[in-house]
Amino acid sequence: MILINQQAPEFEAKDTNGKTIKLSELKGKTIILYFYPRDDTPGCTIEACAFRDDFALFRKKDTVILGVSIDDEKSHKKFTEKYNLPFPLLVDTEHKICDAYGVYGEKSMYGRKYMGINRTTFIINKEGKISHIFEKVQVNGHSKELLDKI
Repeated sequence: MILINQQAPEFEAKDTNGKTIKLSELKGKTIILYFYPRDDTPGCTIEACAFRDDFALFRKKDTVILGVSIDDEKSHKKFTEKYNLPFPLLVDTEHKICDAYGVYGEKSMYGRKYMGINRTTFIINKEGKISHIFEKVQVNGHSKELLDKI
C-alpha cells in the first residue's frame, strides 16, 4: 500500500513512441502519475482530454503528466493521435507499475467480477515522494482538482 510522504516506487516503461521513461530521471519535477482502465473509452477519454486542455497550466507549474494503462504501445499511439495528447502514455501490459502502486485488482461491473486498473492518480513531488493520492477518481473536474494541489 502506498502512503503519503512515502518514496514513490521506481519504474521504467516504454511510452507511446517506444522511448523508455524512468521515474528517477524525472526527479526535480512534480509528476502527475495517473492510472486509467482503457484507451479510448468514455471516462478515460474525458480524463485524458482534460489533461490535454490544461497541459499548458501544468507545464507552467513544471509538472510532468504520465498516463498508465495495461494497453499496448499500438493502442496508446492510436489514442494519443486521435485526441492529440501532448503527454506520454506508459505501456504496462504486464501491470508491473500498476502492481507497484497498488492500483491493479478485482473490479465489478453489472455483477461480473474481473481484474483491471482502479482509476487512481498520484502526485509525486520534486523529491520523488508521494504528496497526494486520489482514489476512485471522478474524471469530470479531476484535472482542475490536481492543478489546485500542485
